[in-house]
Amino acid sequence: MLKYTLKRLLAFIPMIIVISLIAFIISINAPGDPVESLTKAAGNEGGAEKQSGTAKKDKQKLRKKWGLDLPLFYFSVSDMASCDTLYKVQDRDQRQNLESLIHEFGNWVAVDNYYKSLLNLQKEQQNINIESMCEQDTTLDKNKVNEDLNQIGFNIVGLLEENKKELVDDKFKNLDKLISSDTYFPSLVSLHNNVKFNHKLLFIKETNWKTYIPSINWYGINSQYHWWVFGDFFHWEETERKGIIRGDFGVSYKDSQPIKNKIWNKVGISFTLSLLSILIAYLISIPIGIYSAYKKNSKTDKGISIVLFMLYSLPSFFVGTVLLLFFANPDTLLWFPESGIKDPLNYNPDWSIFNWERIQHQLPYLVLPLITYTYGSFAFLSRIMRVGMIEVVSQDYIRTARAKGLSEKKVILKHALRNSLLPIITVFAAIFPMSVGGSIIIEVIFSIPGMGTEMFNAILNYDYPMITAFFTLIGFLTMIGYLVADLLYAVVDPRISFK
Repeated sequence: MLKYTLKRLLAFIPMIIVISLIAFIISINAPGDPVESLTKAAGNEGGAEKQSGTAKKDKQKLRKKWGLDLPLFYFSVSDMASCDTLYKVQDRDQRQNLESLIHEFGNWVAVDNYYKSLLNLQKEQQNINIESMCEQDTTLDKNKVNEDLNQIGFNIVGLLEENKKELVDDKFKNLDKLISSDTYFPSLVSLHNNVKFNHKLLFIKETNWKTYIPSINWYGINSQYHWWVFGDFFHWEETERKGIIRGDFGVSYKDSQPIKNKIWNKVGISFTLSLLSILIAYLISIPIGIYSAYKKNSKTDKGISIVLFMLYSLPSFFVGTVLLLFFANPDTLLWFPESGIKDPLNYNPDWSIFNWERIQHQLPYLVLPLITYTYGSFAFLSRIMRVGMIEVVSQDYIRTARAKGLSEKKVILKHALRNSLLPIITVFAAIFPMSVGGSIIIEVIFSIPGMGTEMFNAILNYDYPMITAFFTLIGFLTMIGYLVADLLYAVVDPRISFK
C-alpha cells in the first residue's frame, strides 16, 4: 500500500500543475486591473492623484513587486504581426486595444507610432497649466478652459482604449473642435496633427497577411506564472513573494492583507465545523441505513424514509433561520447564542484546542450551526447505506454465514457492514473538500467567521486572489479526498489490494 500511495502522490504533481494553470488563467482574465484594485484597497486612489507622477511610480513599483511587469507564461504563441513585449504596457484596456489594432492592421511599427503619438499628446495635455494661462490672459474663462482641457483628456483616453471606427471617428471630430490654432491650446495642434497622420498610416501601411503567420516567443522562467507559483524560489531578485508552492497566494484586493494569513485564520473554524458535522452525520446515518435495510419495506422503514426525505427537502437557509428564531431569540427561547463562535469578553485566547473550559465555552455556539449542517445529510447518507447493505446481505457469503448458525447481529455487523461501507467511503471523497469551504449560506446566517463567510465577502468585493486561492485549495483537497477514499477501500474490504 505504501508503494501505491507514493505513486498516487507523484501523480498529484501534474494535477497540481493543471489546477494552478486553471487558477492562474482565472486570475489573469478577471475583470479590472490588479494594481488599480490594490491601490483602491489602500485608499490611494483619487481623481488628481490618479494622474500624478508619484502615483504612477508607486503603481510601477507595485507591479514590479508582484511580478505584473513580466510576460504571462514561459512562452507565448502569437503571429508575426504581434509584439513580443506588449505585456509591458501597464494599462489593461490600452493593451487590449493595441492587440486589436495589431490584429486589424498587422503592422506593429505603425500601431506603435500611433500609440506613442497619442501618449505624447496626452502628456502635453496633462502638463498644461491653466492657472498660468489665465494669469497671462485675463480674458480667458477659467471654467471653460478647464472643461475643454478635461474633454480633450477624455477623448485621448478614448482613443487609447477604443478602436471601433464609429467611436474613433467621433473622438477625432471632438478633438478637431477642441484643438486648433484659434483655441486655448495651440501647443497641442502639432501633436494632434501627428496623431491623425499616424492613424492614417495604419490604413496605408496595412500588412494583414502577417497575422496568418504563427510565431513562438520564449520568455523562460522570468514570467508571471513562474512568479505566481514559485515566487523567488528560483528567481534571482529578492522579493517578499514566495509563491503558492510555499502557501503564498498574494494579497487581498479588499484590504491588502496577505491571503495566506486570512485563509489560515479562517480555515480552522470551517474545518472544525465541517468535520464535526461529517462525523455526526455518519454516526447517525450509518445505523439508520443498517436498520432500514434490515427492516426492508416494513412500516418502520417507510416511516424513516418519509421523515428523512422531509428533512432533506427543507433548505438549509430556512432551517437555520427557524432555529435562530425559536432557540436564539429573547422573545421565544434564548437557549443558544445567535451568532459567532465565542464570547470575546469571556474567551481566553491562551486556551488550547482540547481545553475543557474552551470546549464548554464554544459548545453552545456550535449546536445550531451543526444541526443546520448535518440534518440534510441524514437522508442522503442513510439511503446510500441502506442500498449498499441490501445489496450485500443478498450475497452468497452472507447466506453461508447464516447457515453456519451465526447470530443475525454478528452477520450484519461483522460480515455485511464492512463491504456495504464502500459507497459511503466514495461519498466521503466528495465531502472532504467541503471541510475547508464550509457552507457559505450557513456561515453567513450564523455570522461564523470561517472560510464560507470569507468567500462570500470575496465574491461580493470581486476579490479574485482570494477566490483563486480557494479554488486551488479545493482542487488539492479533492485529490487528497480521493486518495484517502481509495486507501479506505483496502481497509474495509480485504478483496481490494493495492500493490
